[in-house]
Amino acid sequence: MELFKHLLVPTDGSPLSQGAAERAVAIAAAMGSRITFFHAKPERRQSFFGGEGGGYVDQMPGEEFERQAQQRADEHLGALQALASAAGVASERAVADAGTPYEGIIDAARSRGCDLIVMASHGRRGIKSLILGSETQKVLTHSKIPVLVYR
Repeated sequence: MELFKHLLVPTDGSPLSQGAAERAVAIAAAMGSRITFFHAKPERRQSFFGGEGGGYVDQMPGEEFERQAQQRADEHLGALQALASAAGVASERAVADAGTPYEGIIDAARSRGCDLIVMASHGRRGIKSLILGSETQKVLTHSKIPVLVYR
């Protein structure tokens, strides 16, 4: 019986995210599902200098930032696809620019017809969770697609 046919697995390249991806591959192998590994590229940040009348300075030229962000995404996603392939799980990759990563995750799952999102959570609580926010919590709050959280 196939409970879930297509899993979306967001990754940021962290060890916790790697653990969630490994668990997702095991689930997909057991259920005969396929996986889309997803990476939201970070926003290009600028630094503010000066007081009143100050301005923003680019830390890196846009083309170089984009090249490095795409290279990191390709490395993370390529390693995960190799993991899936070794387990006999069909996979593909998706990359999006991240204005808000949680929206990118939900949009990718919806547009690709995924029926389960498998993602990691750091499990922050209290003030830390309020300050740092949680993309996982935002996905849980806003997604109509079921979410499996790995800690």
